[in-house]
Amino acid sequence: MEQTRRPAIAYVAIGSNQGDRKSALRRALELMNGSDGITVRKVSRFIQTAPEGGPPGQADYFNAVAEIETTLSPHELLRRLQQIETALGRKRQREKRWGPRPIDLDILMYGEEIISNDTLIVPHPLMHQRRFVMEPLAEIAPQAVHPMLQMTAAAILQNLVEPPLP
Repeated sequence: MEQTRRPAIAYVAIGSNQGDRKSALRRALELMNGSDGITVRKVSRFIQTAPEGGPPGQADYFNAVAEIETTLSPHELLRRLQQIETALGRKRQREKRWGPRPIDLDILMYGEEIISNDTLIVPHPLMHQRRFVMEPLAEIAPQAVHPMLQMTAAAILQNLVEPPLP
């Protein structure tokens, strides 16, 4: 297993809009925390949001963000998160872009790293535009700094123009 020498703090977005959505989020957190090289340190509250984009007629999402400590490299963390998605019933090859899914796990940030290749982009390229990501991130880590924008999560959230979530 590929591992870094020092633990890193990373933030993972968790979402679900199929089946028992809250249970899917809880189970994803349990599987992350039960994985070698991953410790879940903080979790935001679960927020319910309407789907953005994608096919019409989808159910609302439940979303959250977890702060983790990991000794896995960014690419190994991505592979582990995809294994968890598969274990929870996600079938990427059958999905429509931005369509319904039982679980979605995205690396938002991994330490101060900036990564852009065919398999991984960190920080997540759309995170700073999405209230359903920034609100839970700012809840658990308001001072976390986006490594490209050099802005805190709280500042990014404050600059979003859409209305706050219920």
